[in-house]
Amino acid sequence: MTDDPRLGLTVTHRRYVPYAHAHYGGDLVDGAYTLGLFGDVATELAIRADGDEGLLAGYSSVSFLAPVQAGDVLEASCEVVRVGRRSRELRCWAEVVARADPARGASAARVLDPPLRVVEATATLVVPAAR
Repeated sequence: MTDDPRLGLTVTHRRYVPYAHAHYGGDLVDGAYTLGLFGDVATELAIRADGDEGLLAGYSSVSFLAPVQAGDVLEASCEVVRVGRRSRELRCWAEVVARADPARGASAARVLDPPLRVVEATATLVVPAAR
C-alpha cells in the first residue's frame, strides 16, 4: 500500500549513555546498547502505528559506522518504510548529538554539529493480526 498513512512514520528517542555502560577500553560501549535503543523506539512506533507494542522480530542488516562512548548523548530513530499485513519494515539509525570532552575538564561536553551517525539498521517489526 503506497498510500498507507504509517509509511514514513518516524519515532526518535534521545538518551545519555552513562559511564556504567562502558564495556571496553577508551570508555567504548558495546553495539548491543544501540540495538536495545532501537527496540525501545520500535515499540513506541508500533504503539503509534498499530495500537500494540508489537515484536521486533529481527534485523536484516546492521552497520556499525563509528564507536559509541560513555558520555555520549545518542539519538535513535526508526522509520516505517514498508507495511505488510502483519509486518513493518523499519529503517533505523543512531547518531551522537553530544559527546563528553574530558580534555577540557572532568564534566565538559560538546554538541556535535553535525551529529555523528554511528549505527544504521533495517529491522522487521511484527504486530498481531487485526482483531
